[in-house]
Amino acid sequence: MKLSRAVKPISYLKQHTAEAVKQVNENNSAMVITQNGEAKAVLMDIAEYEQTQESFALLKMLAQSKESFHQGRHKPARKALADVRRQLKERGY
Repeated sequence: MKLSRAVKPISYLKQHTAEAVKQVNENNSAMVITQNGEAKAVLMDIAEYEQTQESFALLKMLAQSKESFHQGRHKPARKALADVRRQLKERGY
């Protein structure tokens, strides 16, 4: 969907809520809602929202990992796996 078609005033949303929800669901898209000519909110398909949240979570983990690496908080994979195996063994797994 083109962005020009996906920008709607809040009055449209008030009058056509069911249609707007159907539209974003059928197109797996988002709709920008404006108020007084300014973008104020986004109406988004739930599947797209969940995918976006998962992407943000992965990006956050990558950023945290990068920061940890730069702070010297890392170890070789062999050592990490050995530590995990040891912990599992200690717990009876």
